[in-house]
Amino acid sequence: MSAQPRTKLGRRAKTELKERRIPAVLYGAGVESRPISVGRSEFIKLYNTAGQSALIDVTVGSEAPVKALIKELQLHPITTYPIHIDFYQVRMDQEIEADIPLVFIGESSAVKNDGGTLIKSMDEVAVRCLPGDLPHEIEVDLSKLVTFEDAITIGSLVVAKGVEFIDDLEQTIATVARPMTEDELKALEEVQVGDVTAVKTEAEEKKEAEAAAEAAEGGAAEGAKDAA
Repeated sequence: MSAQPRTKLGRRAKTELKERRIPAVLYGAGVESRPISVGRSEFIKLYNTAGQSALIDVTVGSEAPVKALIKELQLHPITTYPIHIDFYQVRMDQEIEADIPLVFIGESSAVKNDGGTLIKSMDEVAVRCLPGDLPHEIEVDLSKLVTFEDAITIGSLVVAKGVEFIDDLEQTIATVARPMTEDELKALEEVQVGDVTAVKTEAEEKKEAEAAAEAAEGGAAEGAKDAA
């Protein structure tokens, strides 16, 4: 990723966006924070490939490239174009923590043959490792879900030596739910029908409220007449 030192700060950074460049900052442990900017089209192409879980080389001007992660990305709420980026410069001899996306592969026989429903509880996991060992993605083999009692947990994932999971190893990533029985489906339909018939429309509620108000006014008028 080619970058340039940025001198336009604060509100003046909007000029970078008009020039199709993205304001950014490069920082890290023991590294002085530096404002930089990168080309928008070049960054989008890189981000679609690397995401936020792969090391990239950032070259500022004519300096030597440094290893960095895309730590934070701000998007425009309407155009969804990037409007600011945080690049975290890493030291290759120090461990880092990162969220790694999960890629689901294979097919569960409990889904294919037994009509179950696949339930995914996570789409990324947090790991700790040296930058050079950082995986770009972690595969989750769904073929291990043979029965409805099977579950894939964080601890069952296969990663390279030196990669440590931060989250609870017993945390579930994927399971297969049993299909509903005919009795359960029938009971569900009856509940749904009952719920629909019990719902009053806004017009019906308004009509009932008006009738109650008229009855109350009539009662008050009769009481006043008797008192007179």
